[in-house]
Amino acid sequence: MNATCVITSIFPPTASVASFAGSPSFTTVIVVGDRKSPPGYPLEGVRFLSVDDQEKLPWGLLGQLPFNHYCRKMVGYLEAAASGAEILFDTDDDNGLLAGVDGAIWAIDCGHELRPGGSETRHLNVYRHFSEQPIWPRGLPLDLITASHAEPPLLSEAPAGVSIGVWQGLANGDPDVDAIYRLTSNQPCTFLDRPAVSLPEGVVCPFNSQNTAFRRELLPLMYLPAYVTFRYTDILRGLVAQPILWAAGLRLAFTPATVFQDRNAHDYLRDLESEVPMYLTGRRALELAIETASSSRSIPDNLLAIYEALRSEGIVEERELALLRLWLADCAQALTLGS
Repeated sequence: MNATCVITSIFPPTASVASFAGSPSFTTVIVVGDRKSPPGYPLEGVRFLSVDDQEKLPWGLLGQLPFNHYCRKMVGYLEAAASGAEILFDTDDDNGLLAGVDGAIWAIDCGHELRPGGSETRHLNVYRHFSEQPIWPRGLPLDLITASHAEPPLLSEAPAGVSIGVWQGLANGDPDVDAIYRLTSNQPCTFLDRPAVSLPEGVVCPFNSQNTAFRRELLPLMYLPAYVTFRYTDILRGLVAQPILWAAGLRLAFTPATVFQDRNAHDYLRDLESEVPMYLTGRRALELAIETASSSRSIPDNLLAIYEALRSEGIVEERELALLRLWLADCAQALTLGS
């Protein structure tokens, strides 16, 4: 399939990025620069979008998109869709493909389904399926951490006809966990090679932007909110996306690890500060998304309706809605150009 890998970076080329540029699974790799990025990116197989390059592009959101911000990655998503990519793959510059892995997580068989094994029926700690360690994904409600390890999740064959819309691949080494895990344990993790799983309608697990593939028609769901904290932006994206997937008859899937994360330096206390809004409002954001998403609406209309509900409760700001509307208009143009 025509798959494009999108990364944002403020660093010179890394071995991690080179692993994607050299993979046969990706037609191209787009690296989106920012004001702190080097002026060029000398790596074969990479299309580098400097700030000057970005200013020449036709996307309306560029007039409001903040600089020095992770959300500039969205420029790469639009360019990938406009170039005709069927799979939009999301990762970071500190994730490298594991040896012998081509990165095509969308081609992994997801013939199994995973459900919570305890009294909690909505939230699922998928890491529990792939590891015996007391580890959880960033964005899991804090009050569910202990309970998520008390009962193993239930694995079964997936129903016939299940269609996956988004694939989340895991990351060995320093996987996507929250600051509380890093401050209290911070043990590296090598996930078990267990079956890839889809989640049934109504079951939610946070997913991120570090080893993640979206079907082309789900481009609108790749919106990264620009006016929430850095450690909340991709988690909020994933919480909002899952009820919209259900409304469209699609599922979220998790695959075994295909990358190793050699994480860029972080200040864990600053991460914790950035995650507090996620802990405080994530559950309510999910409730609003579930209440609002409808099979009678299109994917873009569902996304806009949910963000309007989030704004009404003060979870996002009014300027987020303005940027989202520009994004949706750009998505429609990009999908038309790449069709």
